[in-house]
Amino acid sequence: MPWPLYLAFKQLFPSGKKFPFFTAVSVLGVALGVALLIVSVSVMGGFGYQIKQMIVDTQGEVQVRGYGLLNQPDALQEKIASVPGVVATTPFAEGVAMLEFNRKPEYPMIQGIDINRVNDVVPLRRFVRLGELDHLDDDSVILSAKLAISLGARLGSMVEVYSPLLLDKMKRDEIMLPRELEVVGIFEIGHQQLDSSIVLVTLRTMQDLYGLGNAVHGVNMKLDPNADIDATVTKINEALGRDSNAAARSWIEANQDFLFVLQLEKNMIFFLLTFIIIVAAFSVTSSLLISVVRKTREIGLLGALGASSREVAMCFCFQGFFIGVAGTGVGLALGFTFLRFRNDMIRIFTELTGSEEVLARFYQFSQLPAHTLREDLILIIVCAVVISTLAGLLPAWRAAKLKPVEALRSE
Repeated sequence: MPWPLYLAFKQLFPSGKKFPFFTAVSVLGVALGVALLIVSVSVMGGFGYQIKQMIVDTQGEVQVRGYGLLNQPDALQEKIASVPGVVATTPFAEGVAMLEFNRKPEYPMIQGIDINRVNDVVPLRRFVRLGELDHLDDDSVILSAKLAISLGARLGSMVEVYSPLLLDKMKRDEIMLPRELEVVGIFEIGHQQLDSSIVLVTLRTMQDLYGLGNAVHGVNMKLDPNADIDATVTKINEALGRDSNAAARSWIEANQDFLFVLQLEKNMIFFLLTFIIIVAAFSVTSSLLISVVRKTREIGLLGALGASSREVAMCFCFQGFFIGVAGTGVGLALGFTFLRFRNDMIRIFTELTGSEEVLARFYQFSQLPAHTLREDLILIIVCAVVISTLAGLLPAWRAAKLKPVEALRSE
């Protein structure tokens, strides 16, 4: 082992001391900064990942929407399916309707789905908590969980559906009775807004409610996992043609403003919390400078024995490096431990403060998501180790400048 490395270890862990106070405080300062970065970046990444999964699981990776009604959905799907990278397609129609049960109205988004195709694109069956998706037919409906609770409906309940077509008929002095549908299922996605405002019916039922005939509002699709999403969207638009009244957009393009804001918040949090590590590095620098002053004669003795200025400087740089590595390791352990038990801690906090409903209403998720990207993890580790190593540069430069004769004269 090179002697600067050995001496750095001996100064951090002097003989007879299990864990010196200076070393413990320095390591803990770096560890807290790393832990906060891990937790904050992972939670922000979790929101982004959760939103992506929610969008893909409910709308597919790419969506073709018409500027008006799409009157030939079968021909459109055949054209889309011919594009390389497209695995499956499913048409949909959507709109707003009024649901009434026991004289209590709600105004959810109602979506018509093709039962025979929808599960090839989005895993709706996975979200059905009560009942079965296969039981959905032209005389039934599946409600989102919060909406069912708000209405007081359950499996077997009969709800009445009022569509805008009914109002249009009334303006022309025509009579159209509300559609009565049986609740055959209740689904829950895990997003508060969606779980309180979505109703699923068959595509034919939706077309009848809105008077669409055979038309639809759009087509959702699933891509091959190895397909480039942007290139595939370009090919789909080329296949549709310039004169088409429809255009394809990826889930990223459709939500780019929101995703940009989310990424900006994540970057700002990373930037601000990095200052915690920088503050910890300043404490390491001050402690090492004090060590240089206290050990001036020892540094002079090393020079007298033949140690070069570079080797003396390396001794203090190694100390900053060791503190950075140890602090990063402890910080990773603390950060991932918190992430492992984050929902338990959040639940205890919300129970003590009585803020369960507020948290769900504003953050829209039933649980606090977390997703750590490998790139973020590597960046945090590199930043912590580099900043801590740089913290040893000033003391190393101060020690390297000491001349052996003057250092040995120091009192």
